Amino acid sequence: MATLAHGPASSSLRLASPSLSPAPSVLANISVVADAAGDAEATEAALSGNLALDIFHHPALRRLGEALEPAPAEAPAWSCAELAGRLCELSAGADGALLSAAMGLVADAQQDGGPVAWVSATRATFFPPDAAACGVDLAALVVVQVADGPTAGRAADVLLRSGAFGLVVLDLGTSTAMPTPLQGRLVQLALKHDAAVVCLTSRRPDEASLGSLVSLRGQAVRRRSRDGRRFTCRLAMLKDKRRGPGWTWQEVRHGPDGLA
Repeated sequence: MATLAHGPASSSLRLASPSLSPAPSVLANISVVADAAGDAEATEAALSGNLALDIFHHPALRRLGEALEPAPAEAPAWSCAELAGRLCELSAGADGALLSAAMGLVADAQQDGGPVAWVSATRATFFPPDAAACGVDLAALVVVQVADGPTAGRAADVLLRSGAFGLVVLDLGTSTAMPTPLQGRLVQLALKHDAAVVCLTSRRPDEASLGSLVSLRGQAVRRRSRDGRRFTCRLAMLKDKRRGPGWTWQEVRHGPDGLA
């Protein structure tokens, strides 16, 4: 499998930036539910379609005083199943392997039959032949090119609301500013549709993440093997609200022509 490098931008679909509408009033809808408390059908109708209330029924959420479920017993893995329903961030410096790690997720999602969208806010995106060498079906990958981080977030909002995508990758580069309310909407949509939202950023481990709503943050590094032909891509989890930080994941990959 190839280690990816940024190359010329691939054919991209431009997505118009939708205007952000105010979040619905949760209190107003709660009063509707209270008035219909004696009618189960009316209660269900009041809850249906309200994103802010729908996530209250998600199994990952707990009320104060409720016992928390233990962390999953199986070993953690860098996979869509591990990241589903979460807003995640993967960072790297100059020696990182961001695109290689991200394309591993794309291939994993496609093998499970889940549609994938790639939203790029950088001037250069992944090199398609390298992505194909990693096992990615380019014909089935939706690519959206936008101008900056906030626009990428709004594009992800539109994609996730369709309920069609199991993985949405936001290649933010250095355009890492994303309003907290927009991040909150992405978290809600990831929970609602059991989708993984992964933001790729150019940050050092000692730099702050996108925000407190990020459920998992990993740092990617790349090291050349002794034979000079292979590279070890290592991901170290700096933050994980589900399992706790500290676990790692690594893969050995072959570099593309000119890098090995």
